[in-house]
Amino acid sequence: FTGSKPISCTSTLTDRGKTGYHGYWGINFYKLDEHLPSADLDFAGLTKGLHDAKLKVVLDIVGNHGSPAWTMPKRQPQFGQIFDKDGKLIADHQNLAPDKLDPKHNPLHAFYNNIGPVDGSKGSIFDGNLAELSDFNEHNPAVMDYLVGAYLQWTAQGVDALRIDTIGWLPHPWWHEFVNRIRAEHPGMFMFGEAFDYDAAKIAEHTWPANANVSVLDFPLRGALSSVFGKEQKGFETLAEPLHLSGGPYANPYALMSFYDNHDMARLDASDAGFIDVHNWLFTARGIPVLYYGSETGFMRGRAEHAGNRAYFGQQRVDEAGQSPIFAPLQRIAKLREATPALQRGLQVNERLHGDEAVFYRVLQHGDAAQTALVLLNKGDTARWFEVNRYLQAGQWRDVLGSGSLKVKSSLKTEVPAHGVKVFVLEGQVMQAELQTQLDAAMADQQARDVRLAQ
Repeated sequence: FTGSKPISCTSTLTDRGKTGYHGYWGINFYKLDEHLPSADLDFAGLTKGLHDAKLKVVLDIVGNHGSPAWTMPKRQPQFGQIFDKDGKLIADHQNLAPDKLDPKHNPLHAFYNNIGPVDGSKGSIFDGNLAELSDFNEHNPAVMDYLVGAYLQWTAQGVDALRIDTIGWLPHPWWHEFVNRIRAEHPGMFMFGEAFDYDAAKIAEHTWPANANVSVLDFPLRGALSSVFGKEQKGFETLAEPLHLSGGPYANPYALMSFYDNHDMARLDASDAGFIDVHNWLFTARGIPVLYYGSETGFMRGRAEHAGNRAYFGQQRVDEAGQSPIFAPLQRIAKLREATPALQRGLQVNERLHGDEAVFYRVLQHGDAAQTALVLLNKGDTARWFEVNRYLQAGQWRDVLGSGSLKVKSSLKTEVPAHGVKVFVLEGQVMQAELQTQLDAAMADQQARDVRLAQ
């Protein structure tokens, strides 16, 4: 679920082993896993049905590895092997450690790197294999051709965007070629990578045009969201720096994927109110919201990766989800974002981020669209009166989550309930000088960034 109406579809490839979890122990990247299709529903039928339901499909892909390839006491069929679209064996690790592979004399070894194992104390973990999985040789053109061909087969069947797993395990030039070849067939296709690192300067490199030129999951912001809305209950000011609204390292901070947990980490450890608060932020602030299944009920909150984080949700929980106090507020704020262009694409100008209060504008002025949203968030346990003067334009501000509107001259006063949100929308071009100055500065910053990254 990515903010409006796209859904993320795990890897659908033929793989081996139940603990591969989301389809990443691939042996044939051209074939569907045998457990997924039905007699009357293949992958193309699935995407068509989702499109008919006005949903979009984000396909999870991987570029650096196949299935577990070595350290097995006894060699297992298909593990460490790769088959082509016709079912022909084209790579085989043969249960050998990477440094025992002989790609010069054995063509079945040429698909894989023969570096490793490497651990963090002796060098970068990115120099070797990941978790004893077969490690694809990024210098072998056959690897690139195989993966591009396989993923183009699936994108041609109705995929709208790609999530790139373990993007940091392959070098920038490799991803640059891969992305360009995919986009040659699907111009402008949106992609985002998973670089599991909390250093913004490092993960931002994947967003640069000279590198992968894709978005990334916003891990630095994720760390801040956990501390603000989880048990620590830090103030909203904690979120200011990781937003990187100006002067940041990303090609475009507004294209980042905002999330607070996923399958590779402990779920958010928050109260019901904490979940409501984080959703109110996620769907109004900059970035594209990403939710992990079960978050609509606080499912397995606080549980670690292999201690319940990935537990089966089940149809009964789906049916009962609406009873959770988290569910309705999430549905409400998600629908508001879907209906409000400024919340989707507008520049963000912060009026205040402090303690339990957040006040910011989202301003969209593009083509025929001209809309300003004023967002007020209260994550405190009691209702609060907010007064806003700075950057406020006179006019008729519509209360889009309530009823009616406020005629504003120079000040807007309103009460925001405990763990609540209010959003006021003003249609039309910005006429307020201070706000326009902030917008001009943001646009100049982005233009300077574009020039710098294009060099």
